[in-house]
Amino acid sequence: MERESTCSVEPVSSDRSIDIEHNLISFADVEQWLDDNPECFEDYFLRKGRTESVRKWLSLHHDANEELTAAPVSNKYVQGTTLDSNTSGRPPPSKAHLRHQFARSRTRNVNFATSESGVSVEKEESRDSDRNKDKRIRFRKANSLPPNPSNILSMLLKSNVRLPRVNSKDIEDKRRLKAENEREFFLEIVKDMANDLDLTSLSYKILVNVGILLDADRCSLFLVEGPKGRRELVSKVFDVHAGTNVMPGYVGDNVVRIPWGMGIIGYVAEHGVQLNVPDAYQDSRFCDEVDKSTGYRTRSILCMPIKDSEGEVIGVAQAINKNPDGMPFDEEDVKVFATYLPFCGIGITNAKLFDISMREQERNRVLLEVARDLFEEQTCLDSIVLKIMMKALTLMKCERCSVLFLKNEGDQELSFTKSFNLTSSFSHTSSESGSAPLVSNGIMDYVASRGEAVNIPDAYQDPRFDSESDKVLGIRSKSIMCVPIWDNHHEIIAVAQLLNKLDGHPFDEADEQLFKAFAIFCGLGINNTLMYSEITKAMAKQSVALEVVSYHAVVSEEDVESLKASSIPVVEDLDLKAFTFNDFLLNRDEMLTASISMFESMGLVNKFQIDYETLCRLMLTVRKNYRNVAYHNWRHAFNVCQVMHALLTAGGLAEKMSSMEMLVLLVACLCHDLDHRGTNNAFQQKSQSPLAKLYGTFATMEHHHFNHAVMILNNQSHNIFSNLTNEEYSKVMKMLKHAILSTDLTLHFQIRKEFFSLASSGEFDRNDKKHREMLRGMLMTACDLAAVTKPWEIQKKVAELVTSEFFDQGDKERAELNLEPAALFDRRRKDDLPEMQLGWIDSVCFPLYDALVKVEPRLAPLRDGVMSNRDKWLKLNEERKSSMSVQSDEDRAIAGSTDSGGEDPSSVTAEYREEEALRRSFDSIEEGPSSPKAPPPTPREVKAVHFQEPLFERRGLTSKRHSITGRPFDRRLKVQTSISDRQIIVSRKWRSYEEKGGNGAQS
Repeated sequence: MERESTCSVEPVSSDRSIDIEHNLISFADVEQWLDDNPECFEDYFLRKGRTESVRKWLSLHHDANEELTAAPVSNKYVQGTTLDSNTSGRPPPSKAHLRHQFARSRTRNVNFATSESGVSVEKEESRDSDRNKDKRIRFRKANSLPPNPSNILSMLLKSNVRLPRVNSKDIEDKRRLKAENEREFFLEIVKDMANDLDLTSLSYKILVNVGILLDADRCSLFLVEGPKGRRELVSKVFDVHAGTNVMPGYVGDNVVRIPWGMGIIGYVAEHGVQLNVPDAYQDSRFCDEVDKSTGYRTRSILCMPIKDSEGEVIGVAQAINKNPDGMPFDEEDVKVFATYLPFCGIGITNAKLFDISMREQERNRVLLEVARDLFEEQTCLDSIVLKIMMKALTLMKCERCSVLFLKNEGDQELSFTKSFNLTSSFSHTSSESGSAPLVSNGIMDYVASRGEAVNIPDAYQDPRFDSESDKVLGIRSKSIMCVPIWDNHHEIIAVAQLLNKLDGHPFDEADEQLFKAFAIFCGLGINNTLMYSEITKAMAKQSVALEVVSYHAVVSEEDVESLKASSIPVVEDLDLKAFTFNDFLLNRDEMLTASISMFESMGLVNKFQIDYETLCRLMLTVRKNYRNVAYHNWRHAFNVCQVMHALLTAGGLAEKMSSMEMLVLLVACLCHDLDHRGTNNAFQQKSQSPLAKLYGTFATMEHHHFNHAVMILNNQSHNIFSNLTNEEYSKVMKMLKHAILSTDLTLHFQIRKEFFSLASSGEFDRNDKKHREMLRGMLMTACDLAAVTKPWEIQKKVAELVTSEFFDQGDKERAELNLEPAALFDRRRKDDLPEMQLGWIDSVCFPLYDALVKVEPRLAPLRDGVMSNRDKWLKLNEERKSSMSVQSDEDRAIAGSTDSGGEDPSSVTAEYREEEALRRSFDSIEEGPSSPKAPPPTPREVKAVHFQEPLFERRGLTSKRHSITGRPFDRRLKVQTSISDRQIIVSRKWRSYEEKGGNGAQS
């Protein structure tokens, strides 16, 4: 019977690229895999099987007892290890390898083959290149680590260098080989040494081989460490017995150190010569302290230097007491020893280089981990400094790490504001200047003032060190390394200090370079954290400001109660379903009750269980958050909502929409221009306003309107969607965003071609999700532009409001941005309004409403209203052109009546007439005694003043102040306009013309 339990597969080793730690594999999968790979099951059973399991199997299969043979078990499984039966020397598969292959078999649809089978999986896959490619893709996917920063960093830092691990022959085998063929023995011990790059393991091998080679009882190896002038001899494999087994990777607990030049070892190292001492106690350089401590008797010593390729001493090898009975070493021993040690020098040099490269890689890995920590943690200064100090202590193995921050207030006196301290036991302390005294040992003050890194081998021998700090802190400073920490402005913001390496040695040059790198990372982390702190404070200020603004943007409870108590009219009484509805008949409060009436009449309040008080508060708050601009105000929002209500009811679109869509559309209409500033998206981009920086260049204001709506709805007392489920709420917010953004004409032009095509071909499908989304967007645009469909009196009034707002924006562009506005925003081209309205209707409005009529014929009144208003604008445009034609005839008549001498007046006639009209508009300016009184202004001239065109000085005037504006005139040919301080120079042509025309011009 198949078991229902599951087994969890152990994750593979770290050197594999597959991670199946959380992958649960059913028992049936494991059983199927074992059936397909019986050789792996056999291998596992023979190595791991227990006697009890065999007995149980025999008891259950007693019929098979007679068939069992006494065939001996293959030596393949001797001593619990598997040996490859072939002669290739390939190692058997490990547990990790088998787990890895098992995981691969679950992602690849091929038969698994072990390394013993000799079947190549690649050859099987090469039969079909396409199938092979797909399998490789699945294989890479199965072998990929989760894409988190730790795994990515581990993959980047993963070293492909592996220490060669070739087991040495047994000591007795080596002795036997030496006795049989000394030449082969010598080659064997050289190969044995060349295959090891671990310095400690290599030292053991060298000494054991020396013991066999010289038949010595004890051997020692000392390596040179430290820079010149401070060199010493260090041994981690001291006094190795000749019978000791080679132990690769062994690290001794005791390290023997001998000063340079001291004793026989030091003498050989210092002078680079060999010493063969027959009797150690007869040599004055011999030190018998080791013999006294161990009870061993040293008799003969053979000591030789080990040199590198440049002849520098890198170590000293020593053989003690030639067997038997410590007899002296002879000349043959010296010759053999001298022949073997150069090979040892090559091996030691390679091992040292490998050790240096591995340490550098480890240091780089730690630095990258520090960098990762910096980017992962930039919110708390204490946390990030603590992480860096922990890394420093771990890598450089010292007792204490400290970081002190400088006060940066422009004070001349050096002082610290905060300190961090971490000991090797990872006990962490921190203090600030206001809570506890910050102790400096003098070295930190020096580094902070000079900006120089300091590496002191003995603190008490340095005059800059203040020993009182040790008494206060309860520590004993030995070696000190201190470096400055710089910010991005190359100013010192802190100092970092390390105390006392755990091995008792001073910090070397490599430690100094590494700690300087740490200081750079620390500076980056501190700078980023301080910047984050400033940003957090700025965001907190913004949040407080937003909270204050939100508080004042929300209506009072008295207003809410007043609206709740108000009677709600019936939509039929206000004719809210009519396409010709006139919103100018309602005041601000009546528009609130009318809005609530539209929600109630469509059954949305009951359908979505909207709290009535919440609805009233939302309406009042939305109204309050519209600015007092000429057109894009609360009245416009109400008008757009009324048109949407008419489209859904009288237009029959409610049949094509769900209740949720209708609710979203009404709310979107009310909120689609929240906090409008009376300027469009282009102005935000030109002025580089905060809105443009916040939302970018696409639908800048529309994004702001939506976010403002979300801010209001996020207040629980305004959220009419609170009774929706999470899924419904998410859907509503997506539709609300799309509806508000659809009022941007840039987005409208992107999708209208497809919508027009669907409408014209009759392929529009209201059940299609994309079609419905396009329809909602088109309806939002249609409602936003619906003023062009209203009766002519309403359309004309709205057009005046729109142009007034546009002209105000044009004035801002001239005054603030020093730009010439577009024709639609140029107050000077106000007479072109009919022509621009015709272009607007023909290019935008009519195609939209015509397409909507094709989708729903009951929307025809909208299209008819557009065409009716187009006829009115066309008539105005024709009248304007006729007036311009008459004016042109007058200009030609004036040109013909002027003097033919001098400058041709025809070239200045139009300019003259404009300036003459403006000049005569100063009806209240006093004139000099010899100047005739100016005639009264014509209606055209008064109109010019009404539209705030430039007013020019009249020649020969004595009074220099205008009676209407009260602005003084300049005595020169410069004047001020009625709306700004711009000075306009009078045309020299007018001046020349007046001088030549004389009284004829006056008449």
